[in-house]
Amino acid sequence: METFLIKALQLILSLSILVIIHELGHFMFARIFKIKVEKFYLFFNPWFTPFKFKPKNSDTEYGIGWLPLGGYVKIAGMMDESMDKEQLAQPPQPWEFRTKPAWQRLLVMVGGVLFNFILAMFIFSMMLFAWGDTYLPLKNAKQGMAFSESVKAGGFQDKDIMVSADGEEFQMRGGILDMNMLMKFIDADAVVVERDGKLVTIHPPVGFADNVIASRQQPYDFWKSPVIDSVLSNSEASRIGLKPGDSITSLDGTNITSFNKLQSMVGKMGSELKGDEKRPVSISFSRDGEIQTVTAMVDTAAIIGINARAFSPFTKENIQTDNYSFFTSFPAGVELGVGTLKAYVTQSRFIFTKEGAKSVSGFGGIGKMFPAEWDWQTFWTMTAFLSIVLAFMNILPIPMLDGGHIMFLLYEVITRRKPNEKFQEYAQTVGMVLLLGLLVVANGNDIVKAIFG
Repeated sequence: METFLIKALQLILSLSILVIIHELGHFMFARIFKIKVEKFYLFFNPWFTPFKFKPKNSDTEYGIGWLPLGGYVKIAGMMDESMDKEQLAQPPQPWEFRTKPAWQRLLVMVGGVLFNFILAMFIFSMMLFAWGDTYLPLKNAKQGMAFSESVKAGGFQDKDIMVSADGEEFQMRGGILDMNMLMKFIDADAVVVERDGKLVTIHPPVGFADNVIASRQQPYDFWKSPVIDSVLSNSEASRIGLKPGDSITSLDGTNITSFNKLQSMVGKMGSELKGDEKRPVSISFSRDGEIQTVTAMVDTAAIIGINARAFSPFTKENIQTDNYSFFTSFPAGVELGVGTLKAYVTQSRFIFTKEGAKSVSGFGGIGKMFPAEWDWQTFWTMTAFLSIVLAFMNILPIPMLDGGHIMFLLYEVITRRKPNEKFQEYAQTVGMVLLLGLLVVANGNDIVKAIFG
């Protein structure tokens, strides 16, 4: 329960910061152009409002709603999520959104996305200033990597040491920021690896990135020897007589070259089972130079009960830390923010597929990304990443989102005439249905994963 509360508090605080900054972007541009902002709310407030106040001589009511699904600013004379048709039926006023030039209205709508992206870059900059940039150059991981089958189909082999992608050195940071390097890897035209002491350049085939993403498997991990280090008591491995020092050579006739592959295959077998189902699997291993074969039973937990030798390449000798002054942290933070945005945009193309839809997460999935113990460095990393996600999702040309409004405004700028108001009203309704549907799918996925794993 304590772990859940810590994760939930981090999620709520992070989203609250992002929502306030996003809405502040709209608010600031509106006030610059002397547009009246009637409400500024954190969270939504259908039916009743737990907290609100209106400063003296201010046109804006500030408040906190009870439904923590976002927030909003209500801008006078604008067709938004409030669907306030009565106001729009009144004669236009000079302080209203609809009476301002198209370029001003465009900046008001872009403001939220712009502020979210600026926030992400600022957070990254301050993190680099406070903690520096600590990473592992993967060329220092001399045991090499283990690759998924989809990556091996592109020409990679287990125990390859990753050196560079399109001339950029492979660097592992841990957590969400590894997504940057991962996307550069799968989209690279040329990847250099060290194989048997020699540098080898691999040119992945056409469609490599799509195949890797569609496989839904971790593309690479540190290679682990298939030699058993320990056996859990009262486990399936103990029952069938496996011992420390045994080297797994095959699983159901498939050659095993790493502990990673063994885990992947057993995990896949378990995921295909339901309820109390069990599946027999043939395990061959080498002991004292002799090959032996036993049969294990795999269930939905997909745990045989053996461990590989524990190791970590993140040693003092292997890792590197780059420190930044206050002023040098800003260009580095901008570069990190832009790189994270590019990586997320590249990855997002998978969302609009059948398999991608299954992987979309709601608030539960996002909450799990935060650590079980409060850690400010991880919290700010996640907040910066989510700020970029929020900016990107909001710029999509979907009615009800900022991108939908921007789409109509661009149409007006290009054609010099406003879109039909009735059409915009219908589009807003369709956009609302789409977003509610996405909300149901995302949070429905979280519920299914929680129940069935």
